[in-house]
Amino acid sequence: MGSGDAIKNLGLSLLAFLFFTQTAMGAEKSLLIKMGTLAPEGSSWMKTFSALNTEVMKKTESKVQFRVYPGGVLGDEMDMLRKLKIGQIQCVALTSAGLSTLFKEMDVLQIPFLFQTYEEVDSVLKKMDSFFQKGFEDNGYVLLGWSEAGFVYLMSTLPISSVADLKKAKVWIWEESPMSEAIFDEAGVKAIPLTVPDVLVGLQTGLVDVVYAPPTGAISLQWFTKVKYLTDVPLVYLAGGIVVKKDIFKQIPQTSQNFILESFQQHLDRLKIITRNENRDAVKVMVKNGVKIITPSKDQIDEYKRLSNKAMGHISGQSFSKKVLEEVTSFLESYRRRGK
Repeated sequence: MGSGDAIKNLGLSLLAFLFFTQTAMGAEKSLLIKMGTLAPEGSSWMKTFSALNTEVMKKTESKVQFRVYPGGVLGDEMDMLRKLKIGQIQCVALTSAGLSTLFKEMDVLQIPFLFQTYEEVDSVLKKMDSFFQKGFEDNGYVLLGWSEAGFVYLMSTLPISSVADLKKAKVWIWEESPMSEAIFDEAGVKAIPLTVPDVLVGLQTGLVDVVYAPPTGAISLQWFTKVKYLTDVPLVYLAGGIVVKKDIFKQIPQTSQNFILESFQQHLDRLKIITRNENRDAVKVMVKNGVKIITPSKDQIDEYKRLSNKAMGHISGQSFSKKVLEEVTSFLESYRRRGK
C-alpha cells in the first residue's frame, strides 16, 4: 500500500470515527421517557401530561420527551410498577397506594379519616415534602411532583349506611392493598380482589356490589353508570404523584432537570385545583344520572372510625412507621389549633 492510500484510509477512518461518535452523542443526548398511568385518555390528567411534554420538548429542543401510556393499557398500578422495575417504562403516575410500594412511609397518607379538608392535606404535604422526596431518592426514584385523585367515597348497587350493610354486600378490594385489607378484615367483610380495569365488568356482572373511588375516578372509569348509591362520607384522601427512575433522570443535564421539576410542579399544582373542582362537579353529574346520596348518621360514621382506628393499630409499624405517624399527626394538630 502506498503512502497516498494509507493517508486516504486514515482520513476515511477518521471520518467514520467522527460520524459514529457524533451519532452516539446524539443518541445519548436524546432521551425518550415512557410513562404509564391509569388516567384515561381525554381526562384532565392526560391534558396536563400533553402540555407538560410539549413544554419539556420545546425547552430541551426535543432532547427529552415523555411518551404516556394512558387508561391502564399497561395494566394496574402493580403491573406498571413491575414494568418500571425491569425497565420497560421509566416513569409512572401513581396514587399513594402505588407510591407506598416504592417508599412504604407513603402509606401514612392513606389512613382513613386522617384528613378532614383539602387545606389540611396541603399543609401536611408541604411539611412532609422533603422527607418523602428523600425517601424516593434513597430507593432509586425522583419525585417529579404531587397531585391527587381526591377524597374517596363508597359507591354501590345497594344502599350502604352502616358497617352492618357493608358486611352483607360483595365488596371490591384493590389488589395488593394492605390498608384496605386490614380494615375489611377487622369489619369481617369478605372482599373480592380485582384490578382497577376489571372493576367495571365486576359491577356489570354482579361480582361486586360495593366499590370505592373519588367521584372523578368513578366518572372517568364509567363505574358511575353501574352504581345506584354514593355514601356521603369521605373515607380516605388519595394522593397522586409522578416518579421517574433516578438513573434515567440523572442522564438529563442539570439545567434541564431543574426546568422539568419546576414545570411538573407548576402544571400539577394547577391540575390539583382542576381535580378538586371536577370532584365537586362529578357528584352533581352522578346525581343527575340517578345516583342517590346516602347520608349515614353520626353513630354510623363513628362506627366506621372506631373500626378503622382498630385496624390501623394492627398495621402501624408494618407499613408506615410510628415515628412518621406521630410527625404527621403533630403537623395536623398544629394546623387545626391555628385554624381555631
